[in-house]
Parts: sequence; structure tokens; C-alpha cells
Amino acid sequence: MADNSLIKQLTELKQAIDQHNYFYYVLDNPQVPDAEYDRLLRELQTLEAKYPELITADSPTQRVGTTPASAFAQVRHETPMLSLENSFTGDETQAFARRIQERLKDGSDIDFVCEPKLDGLAVSLIYENGHLVKAATRGDGLVGEDITANIRTIKSVPLRLLGDDYPQHFEVRGEVYMLLAGFEQLNLEAQRNGEKIFVNPRNAAAGSLRQLDPTITAKRPLAIFFYGMGKGQSTFKRHSEVLKKLPSWGLRVNPEWQLVTGSAKCLSYHQYILTKRINLPYEIDGVVYKVDRFDLQEQLGFVSRAPRWAIAHKFPAQEELTKIHEVKFQVGRTGVLTPVAKLEPVFVGGVTVSNATLHNMDEIARKDIRIGDTVIVRRAGDVIPEVVSVIMQNRPADSKPILLPQHCPICDAEIIRLEGEAAARCSGGLYCAAQRKEAIKHFASRRAMDINGLGDKLVEQLVEIGLVHHVADLYKLNQQQLVELERMGEKSAYKLIKAIEVSKATTLARFLYALGIREVGETTAQTLASYFLELDPIIQASQEQLEEIRDIGPTIAKQIHTFFRQEHNLEIIERLLKAGIHWPKPTSAVIKQALPLAAQSFVLTGSLTSMTREQAKEKLIQYGATVSNSVSTKTGCVIAGAEAGSKLTKAQELGIKTLDETEFINFLNSL
Repeated sequence: MADNSLIKQLTELKQAIDQHNYFYYVLDNPQVPDAEYDRLLRELQTLEAKYPELITADSPTQRVGTTPASAFAQVRHETPMLSLENSFTGDETQAFARRIQERLKDGSDIDFVCEPKLDGLAVSLIYENGHLVKAATRGDGLVGEDITANIRTIKSVPLRLLGDDYPQHFEVRGEVYMLLAGFEQLNLEAQRNGEKIFVNPRNAAAGSLRQLDPTITAKRPLAIFFYGMGKGQSTFKRHSEVLKKLPSWGLRVNPEWQLVTGSAKCLSYHQYILTKRINLPYEIDGVVYKVDRFDLQEQLGFVSRAPRWAIAHKFPAQEELTKIHEVKFQVGRTGVLTPVAKLEPVFVGGVTVSNATLHNMDEIARKDIRIGDTVIVRRAGDVIPEVVSVIMQNRPADSKPILLPQHCPICDAEIIRLEGEAAARCSGGLYCAAQRKEAIKHFASRRAMDINGLGDKLVEQLVEIGLVHHVADLYKLNQQQLVELERMGEKSAYKLIKAIEVSKATTLARFLYALGIREVGETTAQTLASYFLELDPIIQASQEQLEEIRDIGPTIAKQIHTFFRQEHNLEIIERLLKAGIHWPKPTSAVIKQALPLAAQSFVLTGSLTSMTREQAKEKLIQYGATVSNSVSTKTGCVIAGAEAGSKLTKAQELGIKTLDETEFINFLNSL
């Protein structure tokens, strides 16, 4: 006789499962991952198997699904749409195959049809004389909801069948799903419009099918794969014959299905689909094994809620519940800060996960994530685990908001987050350890300091063995240090040391570009050099002074000003200058003012025949001009070569002066 504590445990399990059924099937708003629901159901099944006298008629194990929503007309299925038992391990799948052999009293291997288990919504469609006449959801397996008007909007559902050899009246069953790309676009549009964000593609598909207005469903990116027949399949002997026949009637079948023999081949198929899963354009959560022969299916029969001749072999759960203990900020190679949740370790997607990305501060705000929250964490294949959503009803009173740090956790430089940008960045580009490899590669590149022979792999090697920590360390290298490196001979080492020495003679514009200040490209670097002539005035300039310069707006000005406020950046610059980096010094500011094109802005577009665009740009700069990449009201003149495009059109619309190549050459000769 069961005690009161056991009865209480069973009652609480049933209530929890019923509540999740309501959120999932009626409200289309699941509150927990599938894995959590499966655990509750398996726990209940285990207890009821041990104490069968406690099984009640209203137990979730005694019915397939839940009550359909009252907003739709009810449809009684001609043949019940039962659900499947689940297998979570290879051993459970092999036990399933053994039970079949024992029940059939046949020791030979059985033929199985293996199919991907789509993560969508099961539906039943009725065709009469080749025309679609009725469509319904699975509902509780006996009664579903009439969704005919909505199903008709799905373009992959034929309203009239192909051919003429189909039964006069038959039922076909399928899974409605949403493509991943369509799901992402749907959520982007919902976010822009301030509407509800769907949790996952299955949730989105279910919600779309249950719209009272079919015109809304028609706008959703839904598709369907058909996986079998109900009434009408008696004309076939095998399930594989059905799958081969359905496409000839215009009914889509998942192309990944296979006919195999024996449980070992089933497990091989499971592994094959598992590895392919990450590249599929739709979500699946396992595979389904079905005995192929219908006569054997009939012999095997059913248990209360599922057929004995089929089972769903689930993949490791991609979503699980866990808690956020704290949040750390990682710094990427370009200085972008990424918030990372430190989790209570949880087994998800086949591995134990203790960290998950939160993407950026905008995502944290959108999902309202706090330290201490219970969250759903997701891991798909090799994709970095992410926090999907918060279980709001579990939020503790002492939860803490996640705040963006003011200084870099690696180098303590100031953090910049520009208005309108999701990313926050470290401003210590010259000395931040997280960014050093990218900073050195950029510094040595051809258009910057042009250190010939210092390629990406060599930079990585120099950093990894500790010879170079910052760009200034390049000028401390000696030939002997380089010779000791892997794949570096005497001759190569000598050439690199010589190239480093040669790079010391540069221009102010190149040096500014080489520093890697965000938003400061070659053109902006040249603008700064032409305007200030010297480095010190640039370092000392206020943000307001920088904004006064042509083609430098508030965003660029803030980046420049912040960069030169970082003490360590200035230390590295001082070390570079002490190492011997130099450029021609102007005699006075009068030189700049005397240049014929001083303070004038040019844009080059199209192709030139007498010189390259780069050569034309250098000639203009020599005369004091600023060369920009885009046309604006501040542009003074556009040089239009052959096949000039939108820049020329925009210049003409704005009434800006334009010169063709011949006119440009004559213009240069007149200076």
C-alpha cells in the first residue's frame, strides 16, 4: 500500500505536467525546455510502473496530448494520432528492438524505416477525390482543432493532388515546421515592431497555425513534410512504400529517411543524422524508428498512448534549465566586449556547460537577464552555448542587474559604447593583451608601417613565445632572436630586421593609420596630418576641436579623443618615437595654407587610364586636399573616371562640381 508522501509526489508530478501541457499546447508559450518536460514524464511513468494501482484516468500517461483550444472547431480523427515512446540511449533503442523480436517470436533482424524527428507541429490532412477538404492538429490524439483555412496557406501543401492513383478518401499526416532562416527574420521583424518574440521555431510554427486570421498565417514562413498515412494506407504493405509514393501525389517527404535492417543500423542512422543536424535548415530533436511492414505493426499493436512498433530516439537535449551565478566580460581580438554568464554546470547538447554567451548589453536588456536568474540555456552542435530566456517566476528577490564595466577587464582602458551601436569596446588597442596580435598585424601592414616580411603567422609566433608584447617591441628585436625561431633562417632574419629599420622613416599620416584607432582609416589619418601637421596637437585636441575638421563627425572624434586619453597608449607611442620612428617635419603652418588645394575635399570614382586611383589620391593629397570615400554636401569636387556609378549620380543631384579624367589632368597641370 502506497503511503501519503508517494501519493502527494504523484499528484504534484501530474499537476506540473498538466500545467506544462497547457502552456505548450493551448497558449503556445512553453515554460521549460523539452528535456525538463521529458524528465517529469519519465519520473511519473517509472512510479506508475512500480505502483500500477495508483494510475488514474486523468494521468498524463493515459492520454496523448491535451485539450484543443475552444476558439477552433473540433475535429475527431478517423484514426487516432498517437504519440511515440522516447528512447534516450542506444541501449534503450536496442531493448526496443528486442521487445519487438520477443513479441513476434522472430529472432531475425527487423526492417525499420528511419526518419528525422522534426521539431514542429503534427497535423492530419484529409483528401477526397484528390482535393484537400480538411486539416486538423493532433490535439489529444482523438480530437484536434480544425485548421483547414490556415493549412491551405502553406505553399508546400497541395490543394489538389498530382496523378490519379490515390485513394478516393484518405488521410495523410505530416509535421508543419518553420525554416530557421524564416524564424530569425520573423523575430527580427517582431522585435522592430515591439511584438512578442517567439522562443523557438516550433513555438513559432504552432502559433502561426493557430491564428484565427488565415492571412496572418499566410505571411509566416511555414513548410511541411509528410511522414505517413492514417485511413487509406491499407493499399500498401510497407511504410517505405508509402514514403516512396507520397511525392508522386505532390506530398513532400523528408529526403533524409532510410530503410535499414536491425537495431545496429538504426543506431548508425542516429549518429549520421546527429552529425548532419547542425547543417539542416530546420530543427530536429531526434530520429524515429518504425517497423516497416504493416502486418507486423498490426501484430505488435499499441500500449495506452503509443504504438509498440515505433519509437523516437531523442538527441541530447539542446536546452536545459540552470542558474546564472555571475557575469564576466571577455575582450575579443578587435576590442569588443562580450558578456559571458557563469552558470551552475548543466549537461546540455552532449557536454557539460558552465559558460554561455549573453551577446551584448542590448540582448541582456531585451531578455531582461539578471544575475541569480534561472534561465534556459541552449547549445546546438558546436555553436557557443547561449542564454535563450529567463524563467521569470523563479527570479529571486536578490537578483542583480548586469552592468557594463567602465574599464577593460584586461588592461583597464576606458570602455566606449557609441550611441546606436550594440557593441562596447576597449579603447586600449595598442597595449591591451586581448588585442595585441591584431594590433601588431595592422601596424606592420603595407598601408601602415609597411614592414615587409612580417606576416600574420610570424606575428602570432612572436607574441606566443613572448618576444613581442606591444608594437614598440618590434623595434627591439635582433637578428639572433629571429634566427632561433622555427622556419627562420639567417637570410630571412636579416631581411626582416632591415625592413623594420627601413619602416622607421614614414609619414605622420601612415603613423596615425598604423596606430589602429577605431574609425581612423587612411583618409581620416591624412586629414588629421594635413590639418594639425604635428602629432602633439592631435594628442592634445579636444573632441570639440576634432569635430570642427571637415569629414570628422562626433563618432570619429570621440574614438580619436578617447584613444589619446589612455595613458598606456601614450606610453607605447613614446616608445615608438624613441625607437626612431620619424617623418618629415613642416617648417611652419604657412606651408599647409600655401598649398593650392588646402581644406578642399575630393572624391574619386570610376576607373582611370592614365594613372591608378591610388596615384590620383596621392597627387591630390600632395596639393593639400582631403580625399574622401563618400559624397556629401561637404564634398568640393568629384573626379569621375570610366564606369562611374552612384557617387557621380549623387554628386550631380547635389550640384557638386565634377571632372572627367581629361579635365582632372588639365586641372592638376594648372596647379
